[in-house]
Amino acid sequence: MYDIKMNRKVFMLFSLFIVLGTMKSRGADLSSPDGSIKVKINVMDKVYYSIYRDDTPLIEGASLGIITDQRFSGKEIKIQSNKFSQTSGEFRPVVPLKFSRITDQFNSLLIRLNTGYSVEFRAYNDGAAYRIVSNFKGDQNGKVKVLNEDASLNLPDDYLLHLQPAKDFTSNYETNYIHLDNGRWQKSGPMATLPALIDTRKGFKLLFAETDVRDYPCMFLKGNGSKVNAAFSKVALEDKQEGDRFMRITKEAEYIAQTDAKRTYPWRYFIISKSDNELLESTLPVKLAPKSELTNTSWIKPGKVSWEWWNDAAPYGNDVNFVSGYNLETYKYYMDFASRNGIPYIIMDEGWAESVFDPYIPNQKVDLHELIRYGKEKKVDIILWLTWLTVEKNMDLFKKFEEWGIKGVKIDFMDRNDQWMVNYYERVAKEAAKHHILVDFHGSFTPKGLEQKYPNVISYEGVRGMEQMEGCQPDNSIYLPFMRNVVGPMDFTPGAMINMQPEVFGGKRPNAASVGTRAYQLALFVLFESGVQMLCDNPTLYYKNQECTDFITQVPVTWDETKAIKAEVGEFAIVAKRKGNKWFIGGITNGKERTFDLKPDFLTKGKSYEMTSFEDGINADRQGMDYRKKSQEVNAHSTIPVKLSRNGGFAAVITER
Repeated sequence: MYDIKMNRKVFMLFSLFIVLGTMKSRGADLSSPDGSIKVKINVMDKVYYSIYRDDTPLIEGASLGIITDQRFSGKEIKIQSNKFSQTSGEFRPVVPLKFSRITDQFNSLLIRLNTGYSVEFRAYNDGAAYRIVSNFKGDQNGKVKVLNEDASLNLPDDYLLHLQPAKDFTSNYETNYIHLDNGRWQKSGPMATLPALIDTRKGFKLLFAETDVRDYPCMFLKGNGSKVNAAFSKVALEDKQEGDRFMRITKEAEYIAQTDAKRTYPWRYFIISKSDNELLESTLPVKLAPKSELTNTSWIKPGKVSWEWWNDAAPYGNDVNFVSGYNLETYKYYMDFASRNGIPYIIMDEGWAESVFDPYIPNQKVDLHELIRYGKEKKVDIILWLTWLTVEKNMDLFKKFEEWGIKGVKIDFMDRNDQWMVNYYERVAKEAAKHHILVDFHGSFTPKGLEQKYPNVISYEGVRGMEQMEGCQPDNSIYLPFMRNVVGPMDFTPGAMINMQPEVFGGKRPNAASVGTRAYQLALFVLFESGVQMLCDNPTLYYKNQECTDFITQVPVTWDETKAIKAEVGEFAIVAKRKGNKWFIGGITNGKERTFDLKPDFLTKGKSYEMTSFEDGINADRQGMDYRKKSQEVNAHSTIPVKLSRNGGFAAVITER
């Protein structure tokens, strides 16, 4: 995951009673380094825990545990030992989406039980986490069958839940969020994917998610009155291929995983925010994720991508003297556009190969090998789209693609979350890394740590993104900075140059369009995070809107520093990010018009800066493409008035004078 420069100091229990808490006969207390977050653990018929921030109870009586085919036969669960420790250090992520240096400071407690497993808790200044550590005997192969996992949250009925619903375990994680009081989420309701955002209505919010998921199914949530329970896809015993890209499970086992008897299980974590700004700055998912398996990561090059599918490969105009489409001339045109604008990649989506089943025979109209040669001249590399089934049946394609000169793959339509599919993601990441191939998982679940273990996994979809066009509304997308993007990179595919307010939307490929304003689209490149950030629209339109293109292409995809300026979940988000000595600002709102006075106090005091901004025009509430570009001098003491139209945005770059 990182080039670690970590100075870890571990102190044993005897010197830490005062700092960390006290051990009880049936449990223990654990506090964060700054003392603001407390976890109280009690062991009775099962392991229970409660979480507090600033002495306010937020989660009370939650339970955890694991049930295997090696059932615990004792009459009661007992603590055999407790071990406290303290860690403080710093590391550098390979692909820094928020900060190029991350401070890693936490207190931990390992509770060893008489059940064959232990539970490790961690308390950070911005959250808490736990994971199960097993030490079962196992069968003759050192394996156990996990029948189920208990991960139940006992929540008050009036807690407000922000959830992404799923009708079943074939979820593609692309549904609109729903928002309901916990008491209304009944057994008969839909499941939900992770992450889930919990508004306690006590001045705190909790983002609940998981990481370090390996050889194990993804967690879903299910309502049950006042309780929220975990749900998992069971092991697939038989499946059946449907079409060219889906395998439906037709027979399930009675267990959710068959795995190593001695192992660590996924981290379940809560980011605990006192202000909504804290959610936008949190790096807890990165800190909990596994370390990188790759010793050499110099070849991993994040960057922007010109993408043809959204606009149906249909450039036009006086400089297009060829029949546009999925052919050699059109892709060269995209490469020329990318080269002129400093974009390092193009994606070739479905249609580059003669058949989706065979990744070795390119479409003759496309002439992939000529494009690879041409791309070398233009300093533009290629990412190829594939179905996951084609990859599974042709795992040697990564070796072949490396020989050809391909730099990345976009793998699509997994739409499963069971143990086998989770292992598929890791097998792909590992094999791709051997051959210096980047991976963008599309039609995928949300990031769960693999992107840190194998940082060539540069992005995931797992979001209701721009490919949905009219189905991608700012009223839903405003939750993404607080939920989906917190857990990892997000392939949202921004960059539309045809922008409409929702009541007049009329976009359709090849004239694809977005809901919201032009300034909103520009702001997304600052606000949303992905290691391969798409430019989804037609090069023709980017040429016609060159000043917008110039802004988009100068926005980095990795960052040194992130500072949330103003944020309210479901309403608006304005963030400043630094790369080197440049600052960028991106802000969006929902369907409500807003005005703000921004204070750029993140700038160095005593220095003068020039800010170039793109703002909603006076008529942007009717004509989404109306914007104004401005330049002005600012400093750390300035006040910057900003008006966001409904479904609008604000984008700016600040450079030292």
